Amino acid sequence: MSSLRKSKVPHTYVLLFSLIILAVIGSYVLPAGQFDRVKDEVTHKTIVVPGSFKQVEQTPVSFFNTFIAIQKGMIDAGSVVFFVFLVYASFFVVMQTHALHAFIGWLLRVMEGKEILIIPVFMYLFALGGSIFGMFEETFGFIPLFVGLAIAMGYDAIVGMSMVSFGVAMGFAAAFMNPFTVGLAQKFAELPLFSAMGFRIISWFVLVTMAVLWTMRYAKKIKADPTKSLMYGVDMGSLALDHDELLESKFTGRDKLVLIFVVAIIGLLVWGVIKKGWYFNEIAGLFLIMGVFAGFISGMKPSQLASCYVEGLKDITFGALVIGLSRGILIVMREGNIIDTVIYGLAQPLSLFPKWVAAEGMLFIQTLINFFIPSGSGQAATTMPIMAPLSDLLGITRQTAVLAYQYGDGFSNILWPTTLLPVMCGIARVPIEKWWRYFVPFFLLLLPVQMIFMAVAVAMNLQ
Repeated sequence: MSSLRKSKVPHTYVLLFSLIILAVIGSYVLPAGQFDRVKDEVTHKTIVVPGSFKQVEQTPVSFFNTFIAIQKGMIDAGSVVFFVFLVYASFFVVMQTHALHAFIGWLLRVMEGKEILIIPVFMYLFALGGSIFGMFEETFGFIPLFVGLAIAMGYDAIVGMSMVSFGVAMGFAAAFMNPFTVGLAQKFAELPLFSAMGFRIISWFVLVTMAVLWTMRYAKKIKADPTKSLMYGVDMGSLALDHDELLESKFTGRDKLVLIFVVAIIGLLVWGVIKKGWYFNEIAGLFLIMGVFAGFISGMKPSQLASCYVEGLKDITFGALVIGLSRGILIVMREGNIIDTVIYGLAQPLSLFPKWVAAEGMLFIQTLINFFIPSGSGQAATTMPIMAPLSDLLGITRQTAVLAYQYGDGFSNILWPTTLLPVMCGIARVPIEKWWRYFVPFFLLLLPVQMIFMAVAVAMNLQ
């Protein structure tokens, strides 16, 4: 029965290559087009000039260039691919020191019988980080730890990934003062910074709580029957921790020293991203320091450490290469000059509908656009100069247009394969199709709730 079930689900690489083929067909079927773009003097972001869309010469992607796009995607996403390699391998080294095993064993002894409470506590904490500081990439280092913790508690890797990635993504999407999404979109819409915060706080609590309840429901189901787990039968490698062994593990002084060092590095990472604007290069360098020194603190010799890194790199190859394959989709659309065509084609019909329908349409359009522009600030710079004036014509407040952008950009960050979702799945060793089976039903439940908040915003003329 299990082999029959597996045969019905295409391999991750097959799914992603199918999307590349779809994009290639689009380059033949859709007219090529571009917006004019200028640099905003205040934000220094490149923004779209409203009303500047024009058709350009058709540039369909050939059969040969379809396969070249995969190579180009790997190169274009190279910084992200190698980031995942280095971060995972560094955490793999930390796992091999067994310091985290000892810590998780201690935590399990303390929380025995109340393990389920760990889920809401950490999900709300990560959601606050996503909402207040725009935290997202900073949480990558926590993923392996929480995956190991979840497995040891009798759950699975999806629960561990949810505690971190689901929590922070929901907080990021429903943020009340995220400077990289809400703040930037309000700037482009010429609204007061972080205005309508009260409305957003209510929205944040409702939507994050839905995610917490969804995760706890799934966790309870698979704890009662492990065969119900979407990850049942998937080899988790070094991230799979044995509950009974952990309970018997001793938390030594050397273990504590390794963990103190790891916590200090993660604290430095959060500070660097928030205060210094660190990104993938700096974060990867920081994790390399963490892995190397954690290995030495635990007593590893240089050759042992190098071998450990090689094992970690082997472990994450599948997940890391998913990222490059996903980028091939955008490469095809970029070379076919159809990204701006899709954005223009989606936005134009809104003017034909009454404001109630148009507001909901904005939400769906922004969600779709996030597939093509998976950067929150990039999507704000591209769409808000179009959507803000359009909202004036429709009789919708600009605050409502910002809300549509915020929801559309944020919640699909853990849905579309062109976002950072493959990175998170790669680090957690969760096949992306397994995550979709877990998250898509929730996303379909989430859409009507988003629509209700949009309708309320229109009804109260949200300012």
